[in-house]
Amino acid sequence: MQIVLFEPEIPQNTGNIIRTCSVTGTGLVLVHPLGFSFDSKQLKRARLDYLSEVDITHVYDFEAFLKKRERENLVFFSSKASQPFSSITYNSESCLIFGSETQGLPASVTEQYADRLVTIPMIPDRRCLNLATSAGIGIYHALFQQDFKPLVNCNAV
Repeated sequence: MQIVLFEPEIPQNTGNIIRTCSVTGTGLVLVHPLGFSFDSKQLKRARLDYLSEVDITHVYDFEAFLKKRERENLVFFSSKASQPFSSITYNSESCLIFGSETQGLPASVTEQYADRLVTIPMIPDRRCLNLATSAGIGIYHALFQQDFKPLVNCNAV
């Protein structure tokens, strides 16, 4: 599985997601441009020493990246979607895709992949969850659906 961050802006969120990817064995895809330097102090503080344990891919052509994947493996998270994230079946090839903190996903993507757009239910009239929190909810739900089998040394099941 992979978490895909489309043009993330806040280094602390990306750092926290790096930590989540490390403990879940999940790959991370960063779609450029990033809103921060990959060497920033804030990113280093949030990711601690987990960077070497995560397979990170830097992508500069988002459309080409999407076209290389099976449509059913793409899951786009958006606060504007109506389908709950729990209604999707996840597998080891799933890409959980999140938009930037302030802009979300581009309209061209949400229109083209409307059937693959999901949301994390919240109280109405609230804007959205934090990006790192949303990614954590998404990846752990996907792992839950797979009985946590991707976690080699999982002692919780």
